[in-house]
Amino acid sequence: MAKENQTTSLPEFLLLGFSDLRALQGPLFWMVLLVYLVTLLGNCVIMLLIQASPALHSRMYFFQRLLSVVELLYTTNIVPRTLADLTSPRPQAISFQGCAAQMYVFIVLGISECCLLTAMAYDRYAAICRPLHYSTLMSRQACISMVGTSWFMGIITATTHSSLIFSLPFPSHSVIPHFLCDILPVLRLASAGKHRGEVSVITATVVFIMVPFSLIVTSYARILGAILAMSSIQSRHKVFSTCSSHLLVVTLFFGTASITYIRPQAGSSVTTDRILSLFYTVITPMLNPIIYTLRNKEVTGALQHMVKRHVLSP
Repeated sequence: MAKENQTTSLPEFLLLGFSDLRALQGPLFWMVLLVYLVTLLGNCVIMLLIQASPALHSRMYFFQRLLSVVELLYTTNIVPRTLADLTSPRPQAISFQGCAAQMYVFIVLGISECCLLTAMAYDRYAAICRPLHYSTLMSRQACISMVGTSWFMGIITATTHSSLIFSLPFPSHSVIPHFLCDILPVLRLASAGKHRGEVSVITATVVFIMVPFSLIVTSYARILGAILAMSSIQSRHKVFSTCSSHLLVVTLFFGTASITYIRPQAGSSVTTDRILSLFYTVITPMLNPIIYTLRNKEVTGALQHMVKRHVLSP
């Protein structure tokens, strides 16, 4: 009878959050709230600018608008729950289904962002290194196919990981040493199948972090070669300025993700893991629209035009 109850009842998890760092909960709450509001505002402004400004109706900004949508969904999947948990001095319960749903959405959006960043790098490569073939390489159908592939890969990865992890037996009322249902912290709570699960996670990490990153590095190596071949310093500066924003976003995203998922467990701590995760789940989505606005003259110009037209005009 006990065995039958164990198989039919689903365990409940407790998210540690930052309840063990009570002195930091108040400052963290206001910091996360402020960052979340800036993220919402920044990404909404980017989407509005791209939609309203004819100068931004290009393939590059098509991907940028979708990236902003992913960032909004990504942070909204995590931050509201984190803010609620920061108001409590104790670990907060999350249901088995709720944890599985959060992880599923987290993986879908994370992998989709990896693929979108790779598509944006290829767009820059096609525009700079193969300008005569750009309209063919980056046709509307090709762009839609890239976006569809990004979401498809995210769904496939999330389905595989979620099915593997949440089919394992968990002890009841397990404490997840994190503020979200991330892959490795949840996997390490399982009482069986850890090795098989961790091998799967590492394999997916190599495929969906290192392979897209390698493709991005290859694209930018070709772009760098094209820039160095230019005789005009002004042309070099103009071409580099169109790539610098994306390159900085790629460094932030893949850098923090690689440190989090590839470094060995022996060299990690619960506090370090949460700080790194806080950076790439909360801070980076806020920085992306700021980077694209401040380091991109076309976006800056469109923003200034919109402000003059709708705010400063009598």
